Amino acid sequence: MKLSLEALQVLDAIDRKGSFAAAADELHRVPSAVTYSVRQLEEGLAVELFDRRGHRAVLTPAGKELLSEGRRLLQAAADLECRVQQVARGWESELRIALDTIVGIDRMFGLVEEFYRQGTGTRLRFSHEVFGGTWDALASGRSDLAVGAPGDAPAGRNYGMQSLGRAQMVFVAAPFHPICREPQPLADEAIQAHRAVSVADTSRLLPPRTAGLLSGQDVLTVPSLEAKAAAHVAGLGVGFLPHWIAQREALAGRLAILEVAAPRAPIELVAAWRPAQEGKALHWFAQRLADPLVAAELLS
Repeated sequence: MKLSLEALQVLDAIDRKGSFAAAADELHRVPSAVTYSVRQLEEGLAVELFDRRGHRAVLTPAGKELLSEGRRLLQAAADLECRVQQVARGWESELRIALDTIVGIDRMFGLVEEFYRQGTGTRLRFSHEVFGGTWDALASGRSDLAVGAPGDAPAGRNYGMQSLGRAQMVFVAAPFHPICREPQPLADEAIQAHRAVSVADTSRLLPPRTAGLLSGQDVLTVPSLEAKAAAHVAGLGVGFLPHWIAQREALAGRLAILEVAAPRAPIELVAAWRPAQEGKALHWFAQRLADPLVAAELLS
């Protein structure tokens, strides 16, 4: 191997300090050791890395390219070293969070920023799930933490759980949709005559779930809650949305909130995890999600 992190550190120090002598001083080496390290690297790569004609050490184009990429390797190595040390202290190298589509991911960003301030080195990876897919991600090992999962956990497994609160669902349609001319509260028969918009459950192993659909009703299936809201706004169908999304669209004049004869009960939402795999990052999020103010922000 012609390249080493030590050789890249030498190049970096020479470029920043402007001379071999100054670099040697920073690296606590004698100048001849720095010169020898550069010569070895140049001979191994068969290229000139420095133009030595002037008083200041100036990188050649090849040297600049090597240092540019080399600095990325040095940073990656430093990051890896930090993560290894943090893992040894009980912090996960990565925490995978399955976020139900009923919780807008932007609602998590304040919590994410707060977590980054802890300087743990743990990387966060979010995935968006729908209905049973949030539990499925946890049960199958695709995620370490589920946020916004419906409260009825799959049977036969042990989970740690923290209630986040309830999401109120309301019935909506575009203001120009024909159903808006029907008398309210809307009976099931009136609703069944119009196409519904539904979000596809993302379960892979667990049985998929559906909600708010009537037998025999035409259905348009979309991949996310925001896509469902957009389909309602476009007048492509009717259905239930979380109150916070429906109210946002209603205030903008894009949706109408309608009364129904059979309203949906509020959905209990939870954060869940597998207790046997609780590292420090998971424990931190579980504790913060137990704060009623944090939970309220997710569902507001």
